[in-house]
Amino acid sequence: MDIVGFLKSQFICHLLICYIFIVSGLIINFIQLFTLILWPINKQLFRRINCRLAYCISSQMVMLLEWWSGTDCTLYTDPESYHKYGKENAIVILNHNFEIDFLCGWNFCERFGVLGSSKVLAKKELSYMPIIGWMWYFLEIVFCKRKWEEDRKTVVQKLLNLRDYPENFWFLIHCEGTRFTEQKHQISMQVAEAKGLPKLKYHLLPRTKGFAVTVQCLRNVVSAVYDSTLNFRNNENPTLLGVLNGKKYHADLYVRQDVPNDEQECSTWLHKLYQEKDAFQEEYYRTGTYPAVPTIPPRRPWTLLNWLFWALLLLYPLFKLLINMINSGSSLTLASFAFVIIIASVGVRWMIGVTEINKGSTYGNNDNKQKQQ
Repeated sequence: MDIVGFLKSQFICHLLICYIFIVSGLIINFIQLFTLILWPINKQLFRRINCRLAYCISSQMVMLLEWWSGTDCTLYTDPESYHKYGKENAIVILNHNFEIDFLCGWNFCERFGVLGSSKVLAKKELSYMPIIGWMWYFLEIVFCKRKWEEDRKTVVQKLLNLRDYPENFWFLIHCEGTRFTEQKHQISMQVAEAKGLPKLKYHLLPRTKGFAVTVQCLRNVVSAVYDSTLNFRNNENPTLLGVLNGKKYHADLYVRQDVPNDEQECSTWLHKLYQEKDAFQEEYYRTGTYPAVPTIPPRRPWTLLNWLFWALLLLYPLFKLLINMINSGSSLTLASFAFVIIIASVGVRWMIGVTEINKGSTYGNNDNKQKQQ
């Protein structure tokens, strides 16, 4: 292992990266809180400022993927569609099979300049999570409880509020509703059989109600739906811990552009789309490629520059504090520092654990007992 690879695998480096992310994230959340005074005065200015502040947080995660681990991402798409990416509002359908698929989705947004303004349909619990969840609150992210009877009114209102958004945005949506596992897949296919729907091999049945409402509410502001299918070469199963350790992966993302012809037929259209996604997945496993022109979008420097800014700003006072603590020679001070390190280590592990498949939500495990949306 080379010296750079060795350093990337060291826990002290991981701790420093997480320190920068957590402290900068909390500072930005605090600044976002003060931007609320702008909402009644100039709502569009509030939105533009929060897009930039959100970028300062989410781009640090993308920096880990692009610059720290050096992960490559090849985009397979139609050349005519490629020139429209980032220049129009769009709904982006993502498959949900990997621990870092959300990170690859953000990377896709970053390459085309819409990371700061990107939206998602997220579970309500995430809104209470410091840094990312609070950042999303100020971005007007659509949160839901995954109980459609309770969610419908709130989701519709939140989506309608985005119709006058001043920045180009992509609305990222995992139509399967939860990450793919063998147990969830088995249950989902039982629902497909009961409903007379074609079975899928590599995906769960899509949840059609949320998608249909999203399309209907954003119909006048969204120009297209981008269907994207993500895979990793050599049957790799990437993890956030692997990225943090500097492990390099190679992602292949297939993106095609389409728009449902009829709002009332969104359900049928989406089921057909997932059957085609399954076929593309089968083809990828067989040939290692997608049926489109491969392109590697240029990597932008802003994620790295943003991280370096926060690193320079926050590491100096940290190191100065450590030196003063060591020079003090106080046993109590050193013990307190050791305790903080232990707590920080537990916190880092917890943050990584949130993304792990085996610790994902149980949503989708009881669909054989509930009506599929």
